Amino acid sequence: MVRKSVWGRGLSAQVLEAVIAQCHQTEVAAGQAIVRAGEPALHWLGLISGVACMSVSMPDGKETSLTSLAAGGWFGEGTLIKRGHWQYDGRALSDCQVALMPLDCFEQLRQTSLPFNHYLQQLMGARMGGFIAKLCVDRMLDSTARIAQSLAGLYQPEVYPDPGPLLHLSQAELGQLAGVSRQRTNISLQALERAGLISVSRRGIRVLDLAGLRAYRSGAPAAEA
Repeated sequence: MVRKSVWGRGLSAQVLEAVIAQCHQTEVAAGQAIVRAGEPALHWLGLISGVACMSVSMPDGKETSLTSLAAGGWFGEGTLIKRGHWQYDGRALSDCQVALMPLDCFEQLRQTSLPFNHYLQQLMGARMGGFIAKLCVDRMLDSTARIAQSLAGLYQPEVYPDPGPLLHLSQAELGQLAGVSRQRTNISLQALERAGLISVSRRGIRVLDLAGLRAYRSGAPAAEA
């Protein structure tokens, strides 16, 4: 994953090999935590495969999804830069392979590599744009449009280089990302499929028209669940 990353291709061969030697990977089963709120941030993390989400939980057990994580994306840079603790939970929605770069390696790159810093700026800018877009979606759009935007959000080239046309997501997992009930997710997916934007199968959700998903706005708002 490091070799294929945009920032990895900007490193010299010597530096790249040194970084790879310091990184390692782990597997996280669906439903398990990748990071936990309150724990110290010791690694920059990349999703080699699978789908995950960042979320925050309230004392009463309610959970709010902040953003999705797709294969090829890295996360945690803001917390590492602040030398802080995780402010959110990162949870695997499907079985995930996760790459871990130690904090010292991350800091060394940040202090010495201009291409790496350029990548971090682009990544953090794209992530901020994604959070703003999600806020607008949650406040202004109906369930079907929220599902459409959640799917489209997994195709941000600055954040996720190439997730592929087939998303291995269940309806329940997608509903968690969008903050929509499973029943409403099913209805919304049917509407998007009728519109020719996606195709749903047992294997997952295939995106047929990414531009259409990004532009989707329901003509008649659906009842919220």
